Amino acid sequence: MHAQLSGETTDTVASSSASASDCGPCGKPPVSFAPAASGNTTQFLITNMDCPTEEALIRKRLGKVDGIDRLDFDLMNRRLAVQHRLSEPGPVLDALRDIGMKATVEREAGASPKGQATYLIEKMDCPTEEALLRKALGGVPGISALQFDLMSRKLTVSHSLPDASPITAAIERLGMQPVLQDSSQPAPAVTREFGTGISKGQWLRMAAAGVLAIGAEVMAFSGLGESSLPVIGASLAAIALGGVETLKKGWIALRTLSLNMNLLMTIAVIGAALIGQWPEAAVVIWLFGIAEMIEALSLDRARNAIRKLMELAPETALVRQADGRWEEVKAETVVLGAVVRVRPGERIALDGLVVSGASAVNQAPITGESMPVEKKSGDTVFAGTINERGTLEFEVRSRKGETTLDRIARSVQEAQGQRAPTQRFVDQFAGIYTPIVFALAIGIAVIPPLFFGGAWFDWTYKALVMLVIACPCALVISTPVTVVSGLAAAARRGILVKGGLYLEQGRLLRAVALDKTGTLTHGRPALTDTVPQGSQTEAEVLRIAASLDALSEHPVATAIVNGYGDRPHAAVQNFEALAGRGVKGDIDGQTYYIGNHRLATELGVASDSVRALLEKFEAQAKTAVVLSTDKQALAVLAVADTVRDSSKQAVAELKRLGVEPVMLTGDNGKTAQAVAAQVGITDARGDLLPQDKLEAIEKLAAQGPVGMVGDGVNDAPALAKSNIGFAMGAAGTDTAIETADVALMQDDLRKLPEFITLSRRIGGVLKANIAFAIGTKAIFMVLAFTGHASLWLAILADMGASLAVVFNGMRLLRSPTSDEQHHAN
Repeated sequence: MHAQLSGETTDTVASSSASASDCGPCGKPPVSFAPAASGNTTQFLITNMDCPTEEALIRKRLGKVDGIDRLDFDLMNRRLAVQHRLSEPGPVLDALRDIGMKATVEREAGASPKGQATYLIEKMDCPTEEALLRKALGGVPGISALQFDLMSRKLTVSHSLPDASPITAAIERLGMQPVLQDSSQPAPAVTREFGTGISKGQWLRMAAAGVLAIGAEVMAFSGLGESSLPVIGASLAAIALGGVETLKKGWIALRTLSLNMNLLMTIAVIGAALIGQWPEAAVVIWLFGIAEMIEALSLDRARNAIRKLMELAPETALVRQADGRWEEVKAETVVLGAVVRVRPGERIALDGLVVSGASAVNQAPITGESMPVEKKSGDTVFAGTINERGTLEFEVRSRKGETTLDRIARSVQEAQGQRAPTQRFVDQFAGIYTPIVFALAIGIAVIPPLFFGGAWFDWTYKALVMLVIACPCALVISTPVTVVSGLAAAARRGILVKGGLYLEQGRLLRAVALDKTGTLTHGRPALTDTVPQGSQTEAEVLRIAASLDALSEHPVATAIVNGYGDRPHAAVQNFEALAGRGVKGDIDGQTYYIGNHRLATELGVASDSVRALLEKFEAQAKTAVVLSTDKQALAVLAVADTVRDSSKQAVAELKRLGVEPVMLTGDNGKTAQAVAAQVGITDARGDLLPQDKLEAIEKLAAQGPVGMVGDGVNDAPALAKSNIGFAMGAAGTDTAIETADVALMQDDLRKLPEFITLSRRIGGVLKANIAFAIGTKAIFMVLAFTGHASLWLAILADMGASLAVVFNGMRLLRSPTSDEQHHAN
């Protein structure tokens, strides 16, 4: 048993363990592609298991329990699924409690989930709302676990209550409108339906709020005064249109004693209004509202990515019935062992094993292979791949929801949802900054008059001055202005960045994993070599080869035809496809053949020189064919996926920046090493399936922040799991681009080191802005306490700091000087 656990189970755990950096609330759950073993499965909720340290302890302890076959850890949700051959889960519970784990049985083998309520909560789309819900529901008796899916705005509550009404009431008290979707079954792992996103009305309200807020500032600067009725009216209207939701959330946060960014912004607005700075209050809350909408849009993009991924597999399949008829049915109703027929040009609906027919299948969406793969009886086919020619019949081996494509989609959804930070930096800052400032301001306003005979007006005025100085406007504005400037600068360089978080994180990358096909290479086969073997010239043999191949649909034939160009072809008679070998046809009364090594051998034209060339090209990971008559070989032609001109330069630049490039590809190892040698990569790994890439990313991440560059659906899990996912824009699939955090729009890998350089500049500007804003406020707080700062001076200091950080951030729009580039590097 121990050998079994350390074999099969260790593989599963190794692929699913989070890195040490994931310990705590940011821990990422496992993504396991391994097929389930036979036996019972019991799911445990372990409330004090949330990092790899506990996982290692549990794995070691349960390894000593006879009858356990496999362990699947979900650290983020504190769950452990145990596959075993025990009559009841008691021994597992005893073993867990022996090592201090607080474990309860959540679901037993064959039992449907009990005591679960799944809610759709439209207003739950960021970690702030999650923290509020955790705090509110954590005190409700009978609730045992909460599972959040921010991307789908769903909350699954495990409970032992007679009904879900107390849960619903607790959520409603937070100002949210929960919709109970199912009171017994959990939310599906992957869904095709998501929220509607941000409405046109919301955009119009925010646009109107912006016009009013900026109009109030203009009126104040023109001489009307901050407390004039027109200015106050415009400011109140702007706050009503663009800030009511933020103020509501701030009130809920105050009522529940949850100090977060919403409370911080509410305090800033109220503080500015109390001392008459109405325009400033309006502008700050409007900017924050825009930032919240941008965050919601990023979640919508993630939802669309999963929807597009799921649409790769067709909804129906052509299935053989018991009486021999072929009937099109819904893919989700197809049972294991059923026989499905796929016609040329159709997508394959389910995973299976070919039982009849032969064809070439484009399975780049799953394996990343640059060339279609020949399929015959006994070969595996994957859902979502494309049958290019010929009819295939296969036996279903994975039902809908369990295919390789479904597993990829599920891992994308999980990794996307969990990679978002649990708490933004500003929330953490507010948790310390806000109570200190408020306590200090209240103390200044109350203590001197009560205990030392101070004048109420004087000390209240000082407290208001301190609140104005403490207003986080400079901090709040500096980051979005810097980030927006950085985003604009990146866009000018042909780099599409999905959010400011990735601009800030890019400077921390220590390694970048690069896909081969479509990233380092062009992603399509091209003619690379034409070597004549007789008296004919290269142009003459290429004309014959292209004329024959023009009648073939094989990708190698297409590459040869494209290599010949638009020149006129020769007329071909008696064309015939030779299955598994090549083609033949008559040109000018002579029969010519073009095909693989096997055909050349059968014709007796595979001379020593021809075999030497074939071996040479195969060693270079090229596909070689022989053009011949039935008497002699005329030429050897080679086709390969060619390396982009920019790849070598990009790899050299990454190394210069101290970032290690690593190649991860689904192509064979020989091809991987050949391409790596051309571009200068020393660490190249081939024959990788999506789960292998995912595991490689996790191991690299354990050594430091890692990026992933890819262009296909098969790269989506690794793109989502990496710290920053990069997609090659033009060549990348929609899913890869939506899943990735950065898209290199010109398919130029040199944009990657350019992005890292820009990120390092942005990091320097952000640090300078934060240090300046906090330093300025610290100085003026001291002046306010000693009575040397007036209200006007406080306003001047606050506005001056804001303007300074804004102009510093906007420097990013300029092209970097050589000194700046050198400093960034």
